[in-house]
Amino acid sequence: MIRVFLTIILTLAAALPVMAETRVAATTTSMAMLARTVGGDAVSVTTLAPPDRDTHYLQAKPSMIRDLRSADLVVAVGAELEVGWLPAAIRNAANPSIRPGRPGYFEAAAQVELLDAGGRADRSGGDVHPAGDPHVNLDPVRMAAVAEALADRLAELEPGHAAAFGERAAAFAQEVEQRLPAWEERVADSPGVVGFHKDIRYLLERLEVPIRGYLESKPGVPPSGSHLRELIAALKGSGPGVVIRHPFHPSGPVEKVAGATGWATAALPLDPPLGATDEDYFALIEDYVEAVAAPRRKGE
Repeated sequence: MIRVFLTIILTLAAALPVMAETRVAATTTSMAMLARTVGGDAVSVTTLAPPDRDTHYLQAKPSMIRDLRSADLVVAVGAELEVGWLPAAIRNAANPSIRPGRPGYFEAAAQVELLDAGGRADRSGGDVHPAGDPHVNLDPVRMAAVAEALADRLAELEPGHAAAFGERAAAFAQEVEQRLPAWEERVADSPGVVGFHKDIRYLLERLEVPIRGYLESKPGVPPSGSHLRELIAALKGSGPGVVIRHPFHPSGPVEKVAGATGWATAALPLDPPLGATDEDYFALIEDYVEAVAAPRRKGE
């Protein structure tokens, strides 16, 4: 009897349709969040770069190559953000379907208009990106546009789920549209922000928050004493504001400027945590909004 029962169960299990997941290798947790949000149960997502590291300066690792070897789709930020490690990792993965130019390779930066596009590829200007500033992940509006483009790409790979991909991308875009006015209202009349690197500029410009300067005199170049003194002189007497860095940035230059000007400080991640959902992403944007708005409220 038991043998007959097991035979029936195995027969029924074999008759059930098998859900094949599209295996996505995302370069950052922001890109992984989008893939997870748009793809839903039809995708399995791995993240190549941890959120507590500066993506500019990573190196190709065996774990990355392993994940890329089995991937159906790479979701990268693009605009040469990962140029120091992703091309080498893809090459060593020996997976032709995910090479640039193939349907299995997707760049977020290629889907939206970038700031600083068309600049000179001259390293004397610092860590420049001739294709444009790649740090689109902190702009929810651009991320919504990327989500819609990603839905189209996933539909190419899995046509049977095309409608679901499109619906999820549209829901993400709608959520951004609904949240944006409240974010803008909360930071209205903000006296401004000093960033460490230009990677927060997309969000600040989206919310029309004044950018009062950067601790780096040039992108990717460590803050110099002379540059910090000039920045402090420009900020003194200008009212409250906030100096923002990421956890992988040194705190010394931030504290020097804040101590001399009375400005607040905030250490906020550039990307959401591993395994992030869309709610985790929106919570990260909320943290930035709170940091930018708080100095104004304290001064009232």
